[in-house]
Amino acid sequence: MTSAAIIVGEVVHERLRPVNHSFTYPLFCLRIPLGKLGSVGEQMAVNQRGLVSFQERDHGARDGSSCLAWIRNVLMANGIKTNDISVDLHAFPRMLGYVFNPVSFWVCRRISSEVCAVLVEVNNTFGESHSYLLTPTSGDSIRSGELLTATKELHVSPFNKVRGKYSFRFNFGEDRWLARIDYDDGQGSLLNTHISGLAQPLTRANLRRAVLRFPLQTLAVVARIHWHALRLFAKRVPFFGKLRSKMTGISRS
Repeated sequence: MTSAAIIVGEVVHERLRPVNHSFTYPLFCLRIPLGKLGSVGEQMAVNQRGLVSFQERDHGARDGSSCLAWIRNVLMANGIKTNDISVDLHAFPRMLGYVFNPVSFWVCRRISSEVCAVLVEVNNTFGESHSYLLTPTSGDSIRSGELLTATKELHVSPFNKVRGKYSFRFNFGEDRWLARIDYDDGQGSLLNTHISGLAQPLTRANLRRAVLRFPLQTLAVVARIHWHALRLFAKRVPFFGKLRSKMTGISRS
């Protein structure tokens, strides 16, 4: 079982076609053990206002109900036993009352610490969301570095169609987090993205240092999305506009 942590690292994104376009930004996110929200609440605001807070209404059912109960229901609906499961949610915190998570990761572990599922929760800037439930390709657990795939279901960028597949790889180490997402639009590799960082204990002092280093992170996330959209438009990358998604809420790999 893992502990609450601040993950300080970077996001790296590269577009390969029809022109090369890439960026790297430093960031921090949180690893929240959903079964330990009481102890997390001793270090930061949980389900209440604060300069930095974790709000269950930002995830899962999005109605303020228990995220742990929600993900357990999702797992059970997909035939995954939950009696010995703990769940870590990797996500950006709410800062200054605002948050936008382009992607969050729910890492589900057995009591043996083996990862039995990962729910990848994707949000777009139009207020839509879709989650991809990743399960082992063989055996009972997902190993660090294992390749997992899912069919794209959600419109994310006006420069990409809603087709093709995502490839996922993770590092589930206690001290290091890595989530790699590569996108193939059916015509070959198009986007390579990864979020990585080193874990440090979630304490008030460490959180204060992270906020001082990244004071406007949540606003910067949305600003950067639109800034790079303008740059892609200027580079004359084909623009498809808002596309209809084949959304089902949650799909399983």
